[in-house]
Amino acid sequence: MGVKVDEMMNQRIFLNLLCLTSVTFGALGLSREALAQAGGQKALSSESGFLMVSSDRQVAQTNGSRKSEESPSSFLPADEASLNLDESTLSQVTSVSQLSDVRPTDWAFQALQSLVERYGCIVGYPDRTYRGNRALSRYEFAAGVNACMDRISELLTAATADLVKKEDLLALQKLQEEFAAELATLRGKVDSLEVRTATLEKQQFSTTTKLKGEVIFALAGVFGDEAAGGGELQTNPILANRARLNFETSFTGKDQLRVRIQGRNVTPFSGNVTGTNMTRLSFDGNEGNQVGVDDLFYRFPIGDNTRVWLIANAYGSENIANPLNPFLQSDGSGALSRFGRFSPLYRIVEGPGVALEHKFGDLVTLSLAYRAKNASNPNEKRGLFNGNSSALAQLIFSPSKTFSVGATYAYNYFAGFDVNVSSSTGSAFAQRPFGAVATSTNSYGAIASWRISPQFNLSGWVGRTQANAEAGINRGADATIWNWLVALAFPDLGQKGNLGGIMVGMPPKVSDNDIRARENRDTSIHLEALYRYQINSNISITPGLIVIFNPEHNRNNDTIYVGVVRTTFTF
Repeated sequence: MGVKVDEMMNQRIFLNLLCLTSVTFGALGLSREALAQAGGQKALSSESGFLMVSSDRQVAQTNGSRKSEESPSSFLPADEASLNLDESTLSQVTSVSQLSDVRPTDWAFQALQSLVERYGCIVGYPDRTYRGNRALSRYEFAAGVNACMDRISELLTAATADLVKKEDLLALQKLQEEFAAELATLRGKVDSLEVRTATLEKQQFSTTTKLKGEVIFALAGVFGDEAAGGGELQTNPILANRARLNFETSFTGKDQLRVRIQGRNVTPFSGNVTGTNMTRLSFDGNEGNQVGVDDLFYRFPIGDNTRVWLIANAYGSENIANPLNPFLQSDGSGALSRFGRFSPLYRIVEGPGVALEHKFGDLVTLSLAYRAKNASNPNEKRGLFNGNSSALAQLIFSPSKTFSVGATYAYNYFAGFDVNVSSSTGSAFAQRPFGAVATSTNSYGAIASWRISPQFNLSGWVGRTQANAEAGINRGADATIWNWLVALAFPDLGQKGNLGGIMVGMPPKVSDNDIRARENRDTSIHLEALYRYQINSNISITPGLIVIFNPEHNRNNDTIYVGVVRTTFTF
């Protein structure tokens, strides 16, 4: 008699679960085939002690009693792993004792035993867990229900309808009536979500491209007694801007095609404004806000440790070879000065070309690049190999996550009409050590970064450039150019996301030149301090001060000050 009662109870539990499943999917108007393909964020949840239908109200059916309570969320998001399950992820189990997260003392144990061992239709995970205490995605739930419905279909086909009792059918009808409001609410939410999803699919820009943007508003001005070399400083403050839109496309999930559109009107603080390039801002450039293509490149992996860049326009070499100035490298959120971002060595390697990065495990990274500034121009002393061209190699050693050191080498050839050895960061002599004549350079750099604590990072570099005159009456002349900088960064200063920064260095200086008249006799010192206040994840304000002592490496020049307030919007 006891055995028969147990069998009847097992049948009742099985049929109640089946009814609720059928009612739920009947109300949603979804077939088994549609459910098997569904992978959205809507979820049905099964909890230890009750079966829950996610809607505006949670309704629990426990041993015949009913409880309801407000739900904070009608749809529980499935985790990423649950949205990518395939047949190899789910595995059928043959004994309830294999489901390690269900104890024999649980009320659900007998129900699981009946379903798994009697009907063989509940699906468990390869780690021998049932995971009944978390939300199930529609895909996961449909996989299990599909197996149960197939098994039930077999039973009905085999003419075993006598298993269904009249009183069970009445209970199922009552259950359907009891849950009518909740099921209707759930169906309405699903329909609404499907309509919104269909609308987004029709209106989306691209399935492969993301849009990222950055806008800078800058209030800036210079002040002091005189411009470098004499003359009046242009001390009128400016309010200027720079706007960038990045269209970033990935075809495989591991590659990247970037097209950047840019417009700006930030007047460089050099020339007749200050008399020196040492006062330039990190984000300057003035095209009168005419919009044009800036970055244009395609990056793709080769294996797990190698990345290759095909560069068509712009794209700084500091993005290929890490300059190890992690907190101050960015012109939108880091240093305010052009010189303070990274070594000038990276700036002189520019133009279209090809680059490669290879990681030898976690310790060593090798970066290589070849670029030609006038690669798109076939005229004489231009083109991919006959004009301004450069090659870069860098090796970084990272013995820990907090410390890295690197060595960099760059070779450059500058045609006589476009010589800029210091990339407009140092003195006029450092920019053109021999004047406007063809010049070749070999540059060597050492860089380092040390995260001493979560709130303090020390970084810096030293660079030496050996220049050689390739033409003119001084052909064969040599010059040596040095530069260095030490940077102190204070992440999360004051609150999370903020940044304090102090930079001290020497902009590029010609320390020795066969042409004595173009040798710098004194030493300029670059001092910069800033504080970035992060208003929220999209807006920051960075006030700062740049001070140049002995501009143009000439102690006869008065100190020049640059004040900046940079507001950056990212989206």
